[in-house]
Amino acid sequence: MNWRSEHIWIELIRGSRKTSNFCWACILFLGSLGFLIVGTSSYLGRNLISVFPYEQIVFFPQGIVMSFYGIAGLFISSYLWCTMLLNIGSGYDRFDRKEGIGCIFRWGFPGKNRRIFLRFFIKDIQAIKIESKTILYPRRVLYIEIWGQGVIPLINTDENFTPRQIEQKAVELADFLDVPIEIF
Repeated sequence: MNWRSEHIWIELIRGSRKTSNFCWACILFLGSLGFLIVGTSSYLGRNLISVFPYEQIVFFPQGIVMSFYGIAGLFISSYLWCTMLLNIGSGYDRFDRKEGIGCIFRWGFPGKNRRIFLRFFIKDIQAIKIESKTILYPRRVLYIEIWGQGVIPLINTDENFTPRQIEQKAVELADFLDVPIEIF
């Protein structure tokens, strides 16, 4: 949900709660659980689940390796579940031309700096920058360059925008903020 008026631009940023992250977390959890069950079955010398036969897997070295992969997969899966639960990366971009203030807010990992909040004057914005790379994996990122704070990404890198969509968004924002567009 985005909201724009004559003086205010608010854009909500979706965080890590995405269908693709959910699918990867489920696949990783189930796969690593299977590896751990097979490794444990080979150690105990009996089938914990009849679908995974232990007879073909010798505990040393295959069972140890499968148990290691299962435990590592469970840790990675739990990391994905935690990032989705906390919705890391979500937030908003707010630009108010009437007050002359811009704000960028994102949720980070728990701790001292969980809230990432940047507040700056709109007059300090130097340019809107577009980065487009299409070597192996197409990557299009929209940045804002602020005097004294450097270049800050506005759009998540894993959002699959077409070149036309990213250019349209950059043109609209640059027109709203009355700043130039740079491509690098």
